[in-house]
Amino acid sequence: MDLSDILKKLKNNEIGLAEAERCLRITNFEILSNIAKIDIHRTKRTGIPEAIIADCKTCDEVVSIARVHLKNEGRVMVTRASGENYRALSSLAEEMGADIRCSRASGVVAIGEPVARTGGKVGIISAGTADIPVAEEARATAEEMGCGVTTIYDVGVAGIHRLFPELTKLIEAGVDAVVVAAGREGTLPAVVAGLVDAPVIGVPVSTGYGAGGKGEAALLSMLQSCSVLTVVNIDAGFVAGAFAARIANLAAKHRNQRS
Repeated sequence: MDLSDILKKLKNNEIGLAEAERCLRITNFEILSNIAKIDIHRTKRTGIPEAIIADCKTCDEVVSIARVHLKNEGRVMVTRASGENYRALSSLAEEMGADIRCSRASGVVAIGEPVARTGGKVGIISAGTADIPVAEEARATAEEMGCGVTTIYDVGVAGIHRLFPELTKLIEAGVDAVVVAAGREGTLPAVVAGLVDAPVIGVPVSTGYGAGGKGEAALLSMLQSCSVLTVVNIDAGFVAGAFAARIANLAAKHRNQRS
């Protein structure tokens, strides 16, 4: 019995308040053996899906957790998936008769029916080609949350003239939020935040080497930005994409209410 069923039964006096509270406590999560307590209501509660991060779990664990999500919610999202994960998840999708979508560049795998388009619009920018996998994780996440996405790749500050004509795409698309993934010195998010009227989320990427390498210089540069922007952790493409999609979906909801 899902959340809507419990509320309907309570409204129709089929169950009492105490029984409804008991059902809600039970259905907040599902225990899988001794490895996971799976949050099967996170999307309903927050608007953001719970993603299974694959690179710190065995393949069997990833598939087992994904099966629970599919059974309860009809869809699941996996990040940092390897080729082995993809093959196993493809078999799971076939077994359950579900669609599967994969972004090999980002390591994101989604199974189940795509969510309806919300009208939210997100822009994704990468500074260099080495930053594209993290940008792609953000793109795949925003799309799985119902947003339309416009991408601009390889427009970093080493050749800043490449950025300005490409920004026209974001302006014409009317994006509600922008994710900018940048490694090395991580300057690009601050530049973009000074040029656009949408909220900007900076993602430091673990490209670069030597002093300040592995994304550390990029993170500190973004945190010290003179422009107003939000900064997520190093390589946190999922978090950036989900945050941007949350902004975009709320903006779309507001537009729909006004029209």
